[in-house]
Amino acid sequence: MNALAAATSRIEPHHPGTAARLNRLRAAVLGANDGIVSVAGVVVGVAGATSDRPALAIAGAAALTAGALSMAVGEYVSVSSQRDSERALLDLERRELAEDPEQELEELVALHRAAGLSPALARAVAVEQTEHDALRAHATVELGIDPDELVDPGHAAVASLAAFLVGGVLPLLAALTTPVAARVPVTFVAVLAALALTGALSARLGRAARRPAVVRNLVGGALAMGITYGVGTAVGLAV
Repeated sequence: MNALAAATSRIEPHHPGTAARLNRLRAAVLGANDGIVSVAGVVVGVAGATSDRPALAIAGAAALTAGALSMAVGEYVSVSSQRDSERALLDLERRELAEDPEQELEELVALHRAAGLSPALARAVAVEQTEHDALRAHATVELGIDPDELVDPGHAAVASLAAFLVGGVLPLLAALTTPVAARVPVTFVAVLAALALTGALSARLGRAARRPAVVRNLVGGALAMGITYGVGTAVGLAV
């Protein structure tokens, strides 16, 4: 492989969709994690206030539904804003290429030089990329955007909703299917086991150390359930 081809291969990844897929998968894991903690906090808090199963079922179902819809709406709005920004940046880049192509070429050369290429190689790479697809070159090198991989708010909203539901169902089922005397400890154990799993998955997807991620998840989930159980117990005694 010659120097120009090697440089180009470093700049343009062979699998442009891999990072996007990993990001979606990480988002799904984190959405499930949110569902586990949110619904667990509600059902454990209610369990601390009352042993009435219908009340627990109503509160848990409401938390599951509201949380999933909130996640979906929030993700849709957030990703829509991101997509609008990406489109606006691409439109601006398209106008600049039409109005001053020479200046845009020099800008691309400077970006490649800043990345460590020699002046001659940076210019050769920039010229070849510009001749092939100038907009794509500037989008990927300058903006970090793949024009063919713009985010989809609809997909993100559905994925977030589904992930939250999958995670939130576990603590609700654990609380509803366990005898009153063992309801809280069984829910605690089930939730902590699920959080250990999501922590390990998120660490693996992010290529990070597993133990810190799992510990953070366990500590956060235990605190959330402990605090809401205490608040629920206090409110139950007060009313």
